[in-house]
Amino acid sequence: MDKLNWMKKACALLLLCATTGVALPAQTFTTLHSFDNSDGSYLLAGLVQGTDGNFYGTTTGGGIYGDGTVFSITAGGTLTTLHSFDGTDGSIPTAGLIQGTDGKLYGTTSSGGAGNVGTIFSITESGTLTTLHSFDDTDGSGVFGGLVQATNGKFYGTTYAGGTNDRGTVFSITPSGTLTTLHNFHGPDGRYSQAGLVQGIDGKFYGTTSGGGANDTCEYGCGTVFSISASGTLATLHSFGADGYYPQAALVQDTDGTFYGTTPAGGDNYCGGGCGTVFRITPGGTLTTLHSFEDTDGAYPMAGLVRGIDGKFYGTTLGGGDYCASGGCGTAFNITSGGELTTLHKFYGPDGERPAGGIAQGTDGTFYGTTFEGGANSCPAGNCGTVFNLSVGLGPFVETLPTSGAVGVAVTILGTGLTGSTKVTFHGIAATFTVVSASEITTSVPTGATTGTVKVITPGGTLSSNVPFRVHP
Repeated sequence: MDKLNWMKKACALLLLCATTGVALPAQTFTTLHSFDNSDGSYLLAGLVQGTDGNFYGTTTGGGIYGDGTVFSITAGGTLTTLHSFDGTDGSIPTAGLIQGTDGKLYGTTSSGGAGNVGTIFSITESGTLTTLHSFDDTDGSGVFGGLVQATNGKFYGTTYAGGTNDRGTVFSITPSGTLTTLHNFHGPDGRYSQAGLVQGIDGKFYGTTSGGGANDTCEYGCGTVFSISASGTLATLHSFGADGYYPQAALVQDTDGTFYGTTPAGGDNYCGGGCGTVFRITPGGTLTTLHSFEDTDGAYPMAGLVRGIDGKFYGTTLGGGDYCASGGCGTAFNITSGGELTTLHKFYGPDGERPAGGIAQGTDGTFYGTTFEGGANSCPAGNCGTVFNLSVGLGPFVETLPTSGAVGVAVTILGTGLTGSTKVTFHGIAATFTVVSASEITTSVPTGATTGTVKVITPGGTLSSNVPFRVHP
């Protein structure tokens, strides 16, 4: 897939994805960085916070060779370009990064590599990149979604096309680069997955496809939600139709086991194909549409959701809002599990435009995100994009890496102001620990621990984990 064809696809997505919420009166929005092409441009992915407290992300364009970059940025806005792709090691990374339990960051590119159809890579926080796998079309092509690390240590993901039927695949890959194709989509079970996977509390992986399924309302199918086991047994849970089209983002699981997601089109309100939806779906496949966007409160949510420490789900829409002449500049919002949506911010161009990636909550309680275009600097197809933060008054917390494990498993705790911490507990059971830095503690699951909240007593107070840590038998 060459760059011209990819840019045509990207433009098509942006055009497709180009009950009224209430406005929240108390929030602070800050543009942290405007890209200028030399340091990257056109961001389709969100951010991840690393063990050093900084945030890491990718750009689809710009950099030394114009093939995209990997970057880090501090909470205060200091950006460092860690790597510029040159095509041979990958090109046009559209997905975000995840941090593995080994401390490295892992990601994908949608093009480039030895087969010129995408790669999987790892990169250290200091910028040393290793290509783990180059796709060759027979095992998949066009990796638009990110990875998830499973409890078995392997990474899992999807490809947009390629494989036996050229409809895309589901794969696993070891940290050293051994790839296994788990499933080849063939159409009725889904096709053209653009989203990453999430591992449910039942051990299965859950994802979406942007086409295929049992509903023929759309020319190539409206998309699906599916589950797949670690060994490759796939079940189609839902085929979209009038309740939404073309899901392109990963799901997020709530603490009760229910999944939440978005569709960039469809729903009850018209934006030239529907403004998009937020939905809830059970592991058994019962889907409920929670909200249909109506343009003024946002339109075309391409990104997935993130669960905040307040239990609400936070996301962005590519279009809609009150500003920009064509389709709106986009919005940031939150929504409750019951479907009450609040518009938090309406982008207007200079502060960013068309947020295509999701937002991440930093351990300081603030949300961090990116925009595809907008900002202060011009690029050939519009301004180059931004990184922003959005504070809604939520306090700091700690995050565990991984979020589950058996007794004795090593755990990294991420947080803010951890220096001088005096106690770490897993659901009330004290654990031995080492304070590595102000943003990192290393520990292990103590004997007697059960599933529940991880707490850290710091000089500034007690910090709790954003999700319960699940202790495996």
